Amino acid sequence: MNHPRTFEDLVAEGASVPTEGWDFSWFEGRATEARPSWGYARSMAGRLAAGRAVLDVQTGGGEVLAFALAQAATRPALTVATEGWPPNVAKATALLRPRGVTVVAVPEDAQLPFADGAFDLVVSRHPVNPQWAEIARVLRPGGTYFAQHVGPASAFELVEHFLGPQPEEARSGRHPDRERADAEAAALEVVELRAERLRMEFHDIAAVVHFLRKVIWMVPGFTVEAYEPQLRALHERIESEGPFVAHSARQLVEARKPPK
Repeated sequence: MNHPRTFEDLVAEGASVPTEGWDFSWFEGRATEARPSWGYARSMAGRLAAGRAVLDVQTGGGEVLAFALAQAATRPALTVATEGWPPNVAKATALLRPRGVTVVAVPEDAQLPFADGAFDLVVSRHPVNPQWAEIARVLRPGGTYFAQHVGPASAFELVEHFLGPQPEEARSGRHPDRERADAEAAALEVVELRAERLRMEFHDIAAVVHFLRKVIWMVPGFTVEAYEPQLRALHERIESEGPFVAHSARQLVEARKPPK
């Protein structure tokens, strides 16, 4: 006979799952998130086929770039990826080096260690804080930045359960209008900017714990011990009402560096 798993069992499981990389397969059956209509990784594959020198900024564990390279009709002559978190640097190197990609360890807020105009395509999926001036600098004239960003107030139903109501500045950060203004301030022309809000469901508290450990900027400094009361309250809510629903925000950004 299967006994219901206790709060303590579920929290311990969520706290023990490795967090390296951007492989979310562990969440299968425990949490879901609708995907944007544009299919970023497949769209990236089409761009890679036309690229000669490509840079993937903040590649995570390299999973999205590896998928796109596998789908691309032809591969760029040069592909480079950057990543700032040491466990992800190791994971991305192991995954991407056999595919001919050089992985460079670069802190997320640091200057990119590449020459001006080194790349004709820069891509990024969910950069923590897009460094627009650096992106523009390393793009050659006529080159393109093609990325999927996290949008404003993403998963804030979950964030505010743990942190309480957030100020308007926190809710409006990453707004599409601000993204456009920041790109244009770096002398990039915004070709396309699309935004969608997408349903998320968390089916047990283990999924919540793992998500907050993996996506560390949602609840900065999150630990099970520090947020035990909020976790227990959310566990009881899921047990009595069903999955906890939140909404992620995603933005597709395409910007071009004007030709000389």
